[in-house]
Amino acid sequence: MLRRGVPALTVLLVASALAFPAGASALVKGFWGPSDRDSITRVYKNLGVKLYQSQLRWAEIAPNRPANPRNPSDPAYRWPKSVDDAVLNAKLCLCGMGVGLMVLSSPNWANGNRGYWGAPNPNAYADFMYAASKKYLDVRLWMVWGEPARKANWQPLTPQPEKDANAGKPLTSAQKQAPRAYAAVLDAAYGALKQANGQNKVIGGNTFSWGSIRPAQFVKNMRFGSNNAKPRVDMYGHNPFTNRKPNLANKPYCGTEKAGCADFSDLDWFNRVVDANLGRPGHSHVQLFLSEWTVPTRPRDSEFPFYVSPATQAQWITAGFRVAKAVNAYAFGWIHLYDEPPFPNRRSISGGLVDHKGVGKPGYYAFQKG
Repeated sequence: MLRRGVPALTVLLVASALAFPAGASALVKGFWGPSDRDSITRVYKNLGVKLYQSQLRWAEIAPNRPANPRNPSDPAYRWPKSVDDAVLNAKLCLCGMGVGLMVLSSPNWANGNRGYWGAPNPNAYADFMYAASKKYLDVRLWMVWGEPARKANWQPLTPQPEKDANAGKPLTSAQKQAPRAYAAVLDAAYGALKQANGQNKVIGGNTFSWGSIRPAQFVKNMRFGSNNAKPRVDMYGHNPFTNRKPNLANKPYCGTEKAGCADFSDLDWFNRVVDANLGRPGHSHVQLFLSEWTVPTRPRDSEFPFYVSPATQAQWITAGFRVAKAVNAYAFGWIHLYDEPPFPNRRSISGGLVDHKGVGKPGYYAFQKG
């Protein structure tokens, strides 16, 4: 597959939602990558992608407080053209592709001057979610923040020790504050999105395989309010990054389930943790939404300290689809369409499905086959 009209590889990758029913039986292929018309209408279509994932960065869209925060036409809002274009290009694909949106970052006026990644006031975040849903009427899947269990993405957050000495122990009062604050934001967003459109589906959690707070511990502490209420959610988002071939027969990633990590091979027991802590009457099973995954194929990758051969990447992709289907996940998402060129003096992305010369790797065809 030759690359045509490829935009700069440093295009911001964005993430999250689609117009498929939450009970869809077929695994939905998702993608984070360039949003230009050629990539969406030709390359993603060829790959069988049904969900283009993109971000809305609230802090950039509303740096000043809107007078009418639930009105998408309020003059304070600066909606990004890139998302408008992505929605249009998905329609032009004529292939049943939807666009999903992850809403993250918060303006200082909404978070007590905590900065770009400061945990926001739940009601202010909910108002923005309502406005975003009215702005993007075709979007039905909404991700609440991205990887809030990572200290850099959600503040304030008191991390667990990086070593496994305290693995599995209950979180301290200070460590509990981050998942509790997130749970309040998630539940407020759920209510606003359902009010905006009853067909909206809300994806919460959005953890990854390890984190400043491990995913299992983060889920167990997603409670809010004086009565420790569970936040409402339709699906649970998780990015199952791993340095091993996905296989549910593998041992737990951090040695034991108690340690709380959850990579691709841990999705069966991790989904049970999610169900036990976020399930509710009439919705006891919370389906997993696997938003992001990638596997580097070159030394000196800029994101991960390991790499595999292109042939092994393809094998892992095939294995990943097998696991995702086995646990009845809603979506299987990939990040990076194209590799960056190798640079002599710095690391570069090598987890794409197309190499830096524009040639499809074996992984391209493994993802295409699903």
